[in-house]
Amino acid sequence: MDILLVAGLWLDASVWDDVVPAVEARGHRAVPVTLPGQGDGSTTATLDDQLAAVVAAVDAAAGMPVVVGHSAACTLAWLAADARPEKVAKVVLVGGFPAADGGSYADFFDLADGVMPFPGWGPFEGPDSADLDEEARRAFAARAIPVPADVARGVVHLHDERRFEVPVVLVCPEFSPAQARGWIDGGELPELARVRHLELVDIDSGHWPMVTEPVALAGLLSSVADSVDPGR
Repeated sequence: MDILLVAGLWLDASVWDDVVPAVEARGHRAVPVTLPGQGDGSTTATLDDQLAAVVAAVDAAAGMPVVVGHSAACTLAWLAADARPEKVAKVVLVGGFPAADGGSYADFFDLADGVMPFPGWGPFEGPDSADLDEEARRAFAARAIPVPADVARGVVHLHDERRFEVPVVLVCPEFSPAQARGWIDGGELPELARVRHLELVDIDSGHWPMVTEPVALAGLLSSVADSVDPGR
């Protein structure tokens, strides 16, 4: 089965390099998706451009793929399920949650010269980055790609109620499944509250398990693919 891997802010497809072989050793095909503006040199890409890239990967997949979104790109994975509910086998959300219709994609930090640069480690101190040593932090910051403004401030548009029939697995790295369940039950995550088949899974890592726990993450993603109901 194809497992499409969509990286979060400031990351290009190479962030999955240690995940890909571990997934493929489990018998699945890992497909990192290059997002416009995050790996192709563009600074003028839009959220629609990024969504088009993910949807194109869904359309090109062999059969119905699992679509994995990390952090802010959880919204991209969910948008792909909204665009192709009949073609996505499952959505996996790693360390993030889908934005609601009409919300902004990732308007989290200040813009400069038309892009949102990596803000440094200050906003991520604590559980997010506790498993990254100084060398890993320097490497991350050095490879961080500023996110085009029209991606970060893009408006999320959801259209197809059938998205709620697509099974979702929420991978909980720097927060626990119990915390996530509390946020859902408390009304903070309205899209997830309406998902018909939602599974919450823990992973012992910070916010970037593809960097710090790639083999464990690959095993989890492969297990999700193994569990797909071919008759969905």
